Amino acid sequence: MEKTDTRGTAKEKTEPGYVRKYLPVICFLLVCLLTCSTRLYKLDEPQHVCWDEAHFGKHGSWYINRTFFFDVHPPLGKMSIGLIGYLTGYNGTFAFDKPGDKFNGHLVMGMRYFCAILGCFFVAFVYLITWELSQSVEASCLASLFAIFDHGTITLSRYILLDPILLFYIMSSTYFGIKFLNTKNRPYSLSWWLWLSLTGVSLGCAISVKFVGLFVILFTGYSTVMDLWRLFGDLNLSMVDLIKHFLARAVCLILIPLLVYSLLFVIHLKVLHKSGKGDGFYSSSFQATLKGNDLYDVKLPTYVAYGSVVTIRNYRSGGALLHSHPHLYPPTVAKMQQQQVTTYSHKDENNLFMIKKHNASYSDQQSLEYVKNGDIIRLEHVQTKRNLHSHLERAPVTKRHYQVTCYGNNGTGDDNDYWVIHATNAEIGSKISIVKSILRFVHYNVKCALHSHEKQLPKWGWEQMEVTCNPKIKHKNNLWNIEGHQNPRLSVDDSDVHKASTYQKFLESHFVMLQGNSNLKPKEGEYTSQPWHWPITYKGQHFSGGDFRIYLLGNPVLWWTNLIVLISFPFGYLYHAIRCQRGCQDQNELRTKLFSSCWWLYLGWATHYIPFYLMGRVLYFHHYFPSYLYSCMITGTCKPK
Repeated sequence: MEKTDTRGTAKEKTEPGYVRKYLPVICFLLVCLLTCSTRLYKLDEPQHVCWDEAHFGKHGSWYINRTFFFDVHPPLGKMSIGLIGYLTGYNGTFAFDKPGDKFNGHLVMGMRYFCAILGCFFVAFVYLITWELSQSVEASCLASLFAIFDHGTITLSRYILLDPILLFYIMSSTYFGIKFLNTKNRPYSLSWWLWLSLTGVSLGCAISVKFVGLFVILFTGYSTVMDLWRLFGDLNLSMVDLIKHFLARAVCLILIPLLVYSLLFVIHLKVLHKSGKGDGFYSSSFQATLKGNDLYDVKLPTYVAYGSVVTIRNYRSGGALLHSHPHLYPPTVAKMQQQQVTTYSHKDENNLFMIKKHNASYSDQQSLEYVKNGDIIRLEHVQTKRNLHSHLERAPVTKRHYQVTCYGNNGTGDDNDYWVIHATNAEIGSKISIVKSILRFVHYNVKCALHSHEKQLPKWGWEQMEVTCNPKIKHKNNLWNIEGHQNPRLSVDDSDVHKASTYQKFLESHFVMLQGNSNLKPKEGEYTSQPWHWPITYKGQHFSGGDFRIYLLGNPVLWWTNLIVLISFPFGYLYHAIRCQRGCQDQNELRTKLFSSCWWLYLGWATHYIPFYLMGRVLYFHHYFPSYLYSCMITGTCKPK
């Protein structure tokens, strides 16, 4: 009898332990299998460009071709897409012009599979994060199922986009950060250093995909500060120990992300060494480093003469080219409905101006004469034959400045077309050179200086940058340089054009990207949204039309369940905290741990969501998906073991 009881007891003790040991692994493998089946099924449909594949597929092609381009996002996501495309046989020849374009046999599916596989990985991280926080198979499965069966995360993972790459690095940063915090009782061990370093690498990669990766850095920074605060309260630690802990975190969570980000950006600048469509967004010295650009190993006339046709660039970092077009200022914003003058980053023929003497028309029969510092000149717009002009009328947008227009007929105008050219880095009477002369164009009558603004004009100005005449002559945005130069009467020289260093290109690229982000406006017919729309999945985004109608929208059952949990959780947490403070006996340690974990995830949700209310740029539904994954984990973790 005793023997039978002993065997029974041994069996009861062995089987549950065996199940408990392997059940989390089995469930994790099932989650991975289910995730792959939903993300990879018929991934080659549709066989045409969908939504922002028109951008990021094109960027991948440009990486393969080493062609420089402008984009508002950091390079890692696009660089990864290009690398995978190259490794899977894509040769970078498909145009990716617009949504709906057929692939016609181009080997682009490797890039889709790459994004889809990362879409599978971030769901796996949802399971692992929830397991680390709750040690509950039920909670981990529930959280991951909310991510697996959501239409939005499936749609976002199946195309050539930055979002699955970004979500992968956000979730990996969160997971590695938790693993590090869970080794707090083994400081300076190999696993402690490993998880801390991997957290830093993932943070650097997250912000290298999109600038919104900064949110997971802020989230990790908060967790790190709280962890250091806990250590500060440990009286068994000396001040030397505290400094060591601080330095370890500073190196791994600040220095490593900075190094990763900088290294990836340097690789980006080295790979894209050929001139492309994005050149016009950057300074002359930046363009001089791009093979195939007019300024690369430049062979142009060095000094400017009367009759030269030039392009004039604003000298500030990210400054655009002086531009005009036949459209007039509308009567609603300007009394003088003369021709618009703007700055424009793209290179075209409307950026060309001819330099003439102020008191004589130009003829190629007259003797050659160089433009000198201090000369009074006219600038004739080549395409419309009107002169750059200003007068005592307020600018249409910046009312404290004066209006700048193009005025006249076939190069004939009036004395308000006169500008004094000042080179700030040369003596009066010296020749004006391309690129190197830093210029002000001061209006002869009004005594104001040609000025370029950093903000876009409304749609009537084609969303280009406003140009005005600034009464403050020495303002930094009044500086210009001559970039392009055509004059058949001048001999071509090997002009000594300064080439920007890698460090200078790095800084300028960021200024241009940040400016581009701040100037993002909704396009005609675009499905933009507001942050309050997102948690209730109020409306989504069109990905494709025609035979395959693809629409990005969350599963309302899952999203609304998460929303109910998000709203109710703070009240539940407050109720639990009050009972704990009053010493109630029904508050066990596990429940307290789960509430703390949920609160930490709640902070992750808020960090990735609330900042969008403060942004002035155009917003889209897909910006909410990092927060959605955190809300899935909150819903799962709120389920007690």
